[in-house]
Amino acid sequence: MRLNPIPFWFLRHGETDWNAQGLSQGQTDIPLNAIGRAQAERAAQALRGKGIATIVTSPLSRARETAEAVARALSLPIAAEDPELMEVRFGEQEGQPMGDWYDDWIAGTLTPPGCEPFAELRARTARAINRATARPGPVLVVAHGALFRAFRWEAGLEPNIRTPNALPLWCEPQGAAWALHHADLP
Repeated sequence: MRLNPIPFWFLRHGETDWNAQGLSQGQTDIPLNAIGRAQAERAAQALRGKGIATIVTSPLSRARETAEAVARALSLPIAAEDPELMEVRFGEQEGQPMGDWYDDWIAGTLTPPGCEPFAELRARTARAINRATARPGPVLVVAHGALFRAFRWEAGLEPNIRTPNALPLWCEPQGAAWALHHADLP
């Protein structure tokens, strides 16, 4: 599936205790920790004045809480929670240390038991981002790291790049590949 050629803001949720410990979260609903809440507030301040008209979020609490911080700062409602923006289902890898299987999973040569194949994650990511960017823009999508790897693949970029927690990224189509620019944090 192709992405709508519509620019948007992406924000990965703030830090959780599992992020800090280097554990795979997947769809386990781990809340933000104190650092993550502060990161969400800082990201919210960085997004002031960016013209954001619509906020769409993953329903997992770490993303939802991050989106709520931005919504408060921008005096906007959260327009929608989209289940297809949820983090990848990591199966037996959830709660386990991040491993070297990630490259093989992205390449499609290894899918751990119970884990969603990367190709399926890419398809639902494109559907969810296309639904979000069909709303009044600029749109802010608040979601997760593996989901952003899937977006990167669909956007013609190197997929296996770790996305920092709570760093607002402007995603802009530019020919065969998209360009990414981060907002300056206060």
